[in-house]
This record gives sequence, structure tokens and C-alpha cells, in this order.
Amino acid sequence: MTSYDSGLPPRLGGLTFHGPLSESRADRIAGRLAAAGPADVLDIGCGWGELLLRVLEAAPGARGTGIDINAEDLARGRALAESRGLADRVAFVEESARGTGLGPADVVLCLGASQALCEPGQPHDPAVALRALRSLVRPGGRVVLGEGFWERTPTDAELAGMWPGAHIGDHLGLGALVDLTVEAGFRPVWTETASTEEWEEFESGYRHDTEVWLAARPGHPLAAETRERTDRQRSAWLHGYRGVLGIAYLTLVAAA
Repeated sequence: MTSYDSGLPPRLGGLTFHGPLSESRADRIAGRLAAAGPADVLDIGCGWGELLLRVLEAAPGARGTGIDINAEDLARGRALAESRGLADRVAFVEESARGTGLGPADVVLCLGASQALCEPGQPHDPAVALRALRSLVRPGGRVVLGEGFWERTPTDAELAGMWPGAHIGDHLGLGALVDLTVEAGFRPVWTETASTEEWEEFESGYRHDTEVWLAARPGHPLAAETRERTDRQRSAWLHGYRGVLGIAYLTLVAAA
């Protein structure tokens, strides 16, 4: 899905997942979730819901709901569900995750979207997000949390190269993050982290279609703005968080 025909810069069409997640890892996660026989799956900040759809494919008795505030991504999710024969088993709902009344569910997915469960205008707090996730899953149910963590303490120069206002308090170390899941009422049954290959595939795929678009349209009215944004994104990765920021995929069981 690209925007070439419209003449506008493309948006995320080259990505399967909106994060450093390989198809093989996603399928393993989906298989483990399906083995528990879930009846329903809730995806928080689902985007176009690729992992949600894979869980439903692996668990043919389950129904799913994805919530997000991005209408374009939700429309893409509905189209994907239709093309894969899943439209009658999944709903994509445009709403805020904070305070949602859609839970509890047997499986809750939250990949790179835990900030949607935190107080607006406040610093991101994974402890707050984990408590919200605990309320959205039934006892014995599974949560898959995709959450950032520091692989190592970033230097001042690396922080300066990241996103605006980046500071050490933005993330925890992996051990401290997993400890928080236990404090929130979970047992961490599977801990895995994105590989360098997954990061490189995501970061390159995130900009691929836009880079091709820019190369072909240097004089387009939107080229200067698009070029500045794309160069800033690439620089933040290569000069900032590459090898410093990790993504953990934690499969958690809600304790009774």
C-alpha cells in the first residue's frame, strides 16, 4: 500500500509490522497464544492489526477487536481482514485505549502502544500501563507487551541524537521492566528481544517507499518537508538509538 498514484509521499506501505518484529517471531508468538485456546483477543493501539490477524488465523475459534485512533491504519486492517477471510471475526474500532470498556479478554496485545494507556500529558510510565493491561485480561489470560528498554545506558551524545527531549528516564533496563510485570500481577512466561536484523528491516522498511518517492520527485511541493522529516528519522536511529534502544516482547500470564 503506497501513495504513489496520489502523488503524495507514501506512508508505511512497505511494513508488515509497525515495529522491529519479524514474521517468524510473530508466527511463533501467535502459535503460543493460540495453544491456550483463547475465545477473544484485544489489540491495544493495533494500527492495522497484523499480529492480531495472525493470532486469529492460528486460533480459528477466537474473535478479535483492535482499537486505535488512526483511521487510515484501521481501514488498512479492515482491508487485510477481508482479504484473508477474517472480516466476520474481527472488528477495528476507532477509539482511545485509555478507559476502554472492551475488556477483559483472554489475550491482550500491546505492541509499542503502552503510552496509550497512560495519563495524557504525563511522562510515559510502564507501571501505569501494566496495571491497565492487568485490568483488561482475564485471570490466566495472556498479555503480549512490546516495550522499549535500554540495552545499555545511553551517552549524552546518543541521547542528543535521539528524539527531541530524550533522557535516560524514558526507558528502564530489561530486568527492571520484567520486575514491573511481576509487581503488576503477571508471571513472565516468555522474554525475547528484537534482533539487530529485525531493527534494520524495520528502520529501512519504515523509510524505503519514502526514499524512493523522494529520489523520483526532488521538485515536488512536499519534497523539502518530507526530506527533512525522513533525514531526521534516519539520523535519530543511526546517530542515536541504534544498538542502545531495545524492544522486548514479553508474554505474560495474569496471575489469579
